[in-house]
Amino acid sequence: MPQDYQVQIEAEPVQAEMAVIIKGLGAYNASKADGDMPNYLFITVRGTDGSIVGGLIGATYLGWLQVQAVWMADELRGHGYGRQMLLQAEQEAVRRNCPRAFLETLSFQALPFYEKCGYVVFSRLPDFPPGGCRYALTKDLGKD
Repeated sequence: MPQDYQVQIEAEPVQAEMAVIIKGLGAYNASKADGDMPNYLFITVRGTDGSIVGGLIGATYLGWLQVQAVWMADELRGHGYGRQMLLQAEQEAVRRNCPRAFLETLSFQALPFYEKCGYVVFSRLPDFPPGGCRYALTKDLGKD
C-alpha cells in the first residue's frame, strides 16, 4: 500500500464527503451494469397541513424494487396507509420494469406486516440486534 495515504475514522462525518463515496460506488456499479443507476422513489403520507406523517423511501435498480425505509406515525399505524404506500411502490416498480422487490426489517419492526403483504423471508440474521433478528424478504410483484 502506498505510504501517501492514511486510513482514518472520521469523528464528525460530513454529508458532502460521504456523498463522494456513494457517487464513486454508483459510478463503478454503473460501469458494470450497462449504465443502470438507482431510480429513487419517495412516497409520503401527509396531513391536511402538509406535514409528513409517514413515508417510504426506495429505489428501482437492476430489475428490483429495493424498499429502504418505511415509517408511519404511531397513531396512524394499522389504518392501511402502510399497505397503500407499499402497493404504490410496487405498482411503480412494475411500471419501471422491475418485477421483484427486496426489503429488510428488524424483529421489533414490521415483519408480520410485510408477510401479510406477500413478502417472503429468505434470510434471517440472529442477534441483529442482540436478542432479536434482522430479516431479508422478497416478493415477486404482480402475483398477489
